[in-house]
Amino acid sequence: MIYPGFGKRGFDLAGSVLGLLGFLPLMGLVAVLVKFSSPGPVFFRQERMGRGGRGFRLFKFRTMSLGNGSPPGFTPGDASRVTRIGKVLRETKMDELPQFLNVLAGDLSLVGPRPEVSDYRSFYRGEFGKILEVRPGITDSASIKYRHEEKILALSADPERTYRQSILPEKLRLNLEYAGNISFGKDLKILGATFLCLLKGGKGQA
Repeated sequence: MIYPGFGKRGFDLAGSVLGLLGFLPLMGLVAVLVKFSSPGPVFFRQERMGRGGRGFRLFKFRTMSLGNGSPPGFTPGDASRVTRIGKVLRETKMDELPQFLNVLAGDLSLVGPRPEVSDYRSFYRGEFGKILEVRPGITDSASIKYRHEEKILALSADPERTYRQSILPEKLRLNLEYAGNISFGKDLKILGATFLCLLKGGKGQA
């Protein structure tokens, strides 16, 4: 692992503090819009697999209506309950801004394999188990490649099957490649590519 003296965690801490301070006014505005656009909490918290396979709560701004009193969960290709403000947040990736809190808490890194829900734990076997040895991140190469994942799944007759058989295996391949060659330069490159994707209209949704 090639990183300057402050280390990857030091870089994450500095980046999360700067991110929270810089985006605080925007996050306040988004929180108000989410709260008054539809009934329900401002934040959406979901259990994801962290480093070592341990669970943690991932923070996002809520983008879906509750629907029959049930909290919105991860369903590949399902956009039927996405609110109007939620659609904008997803397209601009502003729904992911609260994840700077996850970075600050040590659950996430700025760059690292996107954490999956525990439903997909069975995929992390054999060589892919090495991915769970790395702290997951807000962005990674797979998020950039599949920045239009929702649109791909929306066109599938069986989104869950498409995700399991086509998208997730490729994400795992890219994540394994990253886990075996972490460096400061590579992280900066991924952050830069993510920023360019945001300017072009979205990083991806996971």
